[in-house]
Amino acid sequence: MTKHRIYSVGVASVYPHYVAKAEKKGRAKAEVDEIICWLTGHSPETLAEELARNTSFEDFFAQAPRMNPARAAITGLICGVRVEQIEEPTMREIRYLDKLIDELAKGKAMAKILRT
Repeated sequence: MTKHRIYSVGVASVYPHYVAKAEKKGRAKAEVDEIICWLTGHSPETLAEELARNTSFEDFFAQAPRMNPARAAITGLICGVRVEQIEEPTMREIRYLDKLIDELAKGKAMAKILRT
């Protein structure tokens, strides 16, 4: 089975799109960073290092310091697919991130996005 193309894409190449999507809806880059750090266990400093290295999505999630166990509470549709039904672990992590950024852009409160 061949891997999906997104696995080899650098997180840093998609990151500006996450920020632009959030800022277009009046949200801040810091909120995007907070979401990514919450999901992966990165600190702002280690996140910046990963972005500087342009780490691939596959490696970014495989080497994340501590994936948040509360991410299992993320449900709903992204690109027409229920995130909780995605079987491939790396794709599910990528879609979790997409879903959280969508929730941010839709104006959801950070406490609800971060499942606190």
